[in-house]
Amino acid sequence: MGYNCVVLIKQVPDTKRITGNAMNDDGTVKRSALPAIFNPEDLNALEMALQIKEKFGGKITVITMGLPAAGAVLRDSLYRGADEAILVTDSRCAASDTLATSYILSCAVKKLDYDIVLCGRQAIDGDTAQVGPQLAEKLGITQITYVESLEQLENTNIIAKRNIGNGWQKIKASLPVLLTVINTANEPRVAAARKIMKYKKALSPVEIRQKIKTENPQADESDIEKLVEHKCSGLKNVNMLIKQWNLDDISADLQWCGQSGSPTKVHRIQSVVLTAKESKAIEPTEKGIADMIHELISDKVIA
Repeated sequence: MGYNCVVLIKQVPDTKRITGNAMNDDGTVKRSALPAIFNPEDLNALEMALQIKEKFGGKITVITMGLPAAGAVLRDSLYRGADEAILVTDSRCAASDTLATSYILSCAVKKLDYDIVLCGRQAIDGDTAQVGPQLAEKLGITQITYVESLEQLENTNIIAKRNIGNGWQKIKASLPVLLTVINTANEPRVAAARKIMKYKKALSPVEIRQKIKTENPQADESDIEKLVEHKCSGLKNVNMLIKQWNLDDISADLQWCGQSGSPTKVHRIQSVVLTAKESKAIEPTEKGIADMIHELISDKVIA
């Protein structure tokens, strides 16, 4: 028996490289100043789906909601073994918080035939761990969070082991089910060279449009439309066209999307700036370390 898996993934800024230059004046992340990466725990979710497919058969569809550049993580998913990739992109999605995001993703998932929905526990650019559980609620299916391993998958029953911090739980549920996967669940595989060669030219329609406009700066809109249509048709014929959906395609109610569907409000942002007077250089010598310890004792920082 094969299982159809849907994996929700996200392209995120590499938060390990945040410096003062990577922040806007309002305290938000300047995403253009940081390299974009595949959200780490989403890779663990994809790996779990790939292991399910290898053992039982079925199909893996990856979905991401984001800007056209998010097509990069969709191609990465295809390189690793996913069967189909879908980009949900629409300017009306802008400013979506976790509630609006989970609603939009639920509309997309409902268009697919699925048995198991998987996503990372949380995204490193938000760390809320809310989208997965909210998505399960909107789909009306069982959720198992913090999944570390699958103990059993047979017919329409699943047993998963979840890490609860100071121990583990084994949860049994009936399909369909949503799993949020943690980083200790597995070691994500690397991209396969053969699949990279196969899918390296896979593009979404919006990426195709951007590419054609760059290559033909003098072309008018009608000519660009013809070139885009021709390129999309050619890629579709060889199964290289990444599906692209907007909010109309997934029948989303606009009042639940973007800013209008996002009740989260920022109350206050505080920027912490370290100045030179708050730091002191210590010589890397025995005397320097001894002087530092004596000063800390004198200031009653340590006893």
